[in-house]
Amino acid sequence: MSFTPSRRSIVLAGAAATALVGAATAPAAAAPVAQHEPSLSAEPWGALPDGTPVERWTLANGEVTARVLTYGGILQSLEFPDHQGRVRNVVLGFADLEGYLAGNNPGPYFGALIGRYGNRIAGGKFTLDGVEHQLPLNNGPNSLHGGTDSFDKRVWSATPVFGDHTVGLRLSLDSPDGDQGYPGNLHVEVTYSLDRFAQLSLDYFATTDAATVVNLTNHSYWNLAGEGSGNALDQLLTIHADGFTPVDETLIPTGEIAPVAGTPLDFRTPTRIEARVRQPYQQILFGQGYDHNWVLNRVGDGLEEAAVLEDTRSGRTLRISTTEPGLQFYSGNFLDATLVGTGGGTYRQGDGVALETQHFPDSPNQPDFPSTVLRPGEEYRTTTVFAFSR
Repeated sequence: MSFTPSRRSIVLAGAAATALVGAATAPAAAAPVAQHEPSLSAEPWGALPDGTPVERWTLANGEVTARVLTYGGILQSLEFPDHQGRVRNVVLGFADLEGYLAGNNPGPYFGALIGRYGNRIAGGKFTLDGVEHQLPLNNGPNSLHGGTDSFDKRVWSATPVFGDHTVGLRLSLDSPDGDQGYPGNLHVEVTYSLDRFAQLSLDYFATTDAATVVNLTNHSYWNLAGEGSGNALDQLLTIHADGFTPVDETLIPTGEIAPVAGTPLDFRTPTRIEARVRQPYQQILFGQGYDHNWVLNRVGDGLEEAAVLEDTRSGRTLRISTTEPGLQFYSGNFLDATLVGTGGGTYRQGDGVALETQHFPDSPNQPDFPSTVLRPGEEYRTTTVFAFSR
C-alpha cells in the first residue's frame, strides 16, 4: 500500500548539547567530505496488521541522508552524492512497509538489524552450560539470522539522542526468555548516529539475566552506483583479512581457518567482485557466489578498518570500520528478480552486496572460534562505522 502521512515534524538539531549515549568515539579512516550540522526528524510510516504503528526516522547532515524504520531497525535508504554532486540512494530496500512485511522466510533482510544471532547455527541447536537449545530451522537444516520471527520482524522503541555535532536514534528491544529458542531475557539497544563528517555509526549493546549467545549485525545491501542501477559486482572490494572460515554444502563453517592466498576469496588488494565470482572453486560453488566469513586482521579491541567498497564511475567510496572479529561478505546470490525495490525496478543477482560485521557463523558449536556467550552481569558492546567519501 502507498502510505502518505501527515508529517510529524520533530526536526531536532544536532547542536543540542546532551550526551550521545553509545556513539562511537573513534573515527573511521576516511577523509571528511562535509561539515554540515546533522538533523533528525520522524514521520509515521504505516502500521502492522495488528495496528502497531511504524515510524521512519531521517538522519541528515547535508551530505548523507539515512532513513531508518522502527520496524526491524531497517536502514531503508541512504542517499549520498557522487563526485559530480548527483545524489543516489546506495542501499537496497522497499518503497513501503508492505514490501518488508511480504518477504519470504528467510527473506532478503534488506537493511535490517539481525538478532539474536546473525548468520547460521548448524542444525538449529547449540549446548550451553550442559543444556541443549533448539532454534527454528529456516535455512535448510540450519537456523539463520535468529529464526523465523527474529529481530528484523519486530517493532523497536525509538529514542532520539544528541551529541556535539552528532544526532542519533537509539532503538531498543526486549527479547523474552525462550524467544526463538534462545535462553535468557535479553535487553538490546542499537544506536544509529550521524556526524558532520559523513560517518554513520551503529553501536550495539545488550544485557541478559541468564547465559545466552548473542551476535548482532546490520544486513544492508550496498550498490554505490545507486540502488536500481544494476550489477554491483563491477565495484572494487578490499577486505583486510588473511583468512576465512571454509563452509560445507549447507554453508556451515567446518571449524578451519584457511588462508585466502591463492583463492578467489583473496580481497587483500582492491579487486572487482565479478573478477572471480564465477570461478569453479568449491567454496564459490557451495555459496553460488560469495557467502563467507572473513577473519579480519586485528591488532587490538578498538575500531579497525575491515573493508573498503569503491565505485570508480561515481567516485563513491564506503569504508567500514568495526570492533568485530569477522566480516560476512554476501554477493546477493539469491536475488532473482521477484522483488521490486525502492526505485521501482526488480533486483537481480548481484544488484547489491552485503558486508556484515559480526562474530563467526556457528560459533556456539565451534569452541575454537571467538565466543559469543553473554552472561548475567556482562555487557555486550560492539561498534561499526560506515564512512562515505567521493
